[in-house]
Amino acid sequence: MYLVVLVTAKDKKEARKISSGLIEAGLAACINIVGGVESVFFWKNKLNREKETLLIIKTKKERFSRVIKLIRSIHSYEVPEIIALPVVAGDKSYLRWVDANLR
Repeated sequence: MYLVVLVTAKDKKEARKISSGLIEAGLAACINIVGGVESVFFWKNKLNREKETLLIIKTKKERFSRVIKLIRSIHSYEVPEIIALPVVAGDKSYLRWVDANLR
């Protein structure tokens, strides 16, 4: 099963470091880095509004536990957002490309 994994990072520098680690380890085929994301959330009983950077990671379910482990080893947050969504359909040629770029 193919996955799209969403991760927020504190800034583009951290997002790039996470992305490079995942790609170099063969755990993701492609990662989009989207800056300028505003997140609103409660943390330690306080309402927060933060500028963050969003990573959109394309991978497969059998790699997800290793994706989590690598992200946690790099990420600065105590509890990073790591959410996987199943890909229910996709262009076959793109999905073959994903397969070819995962090790």
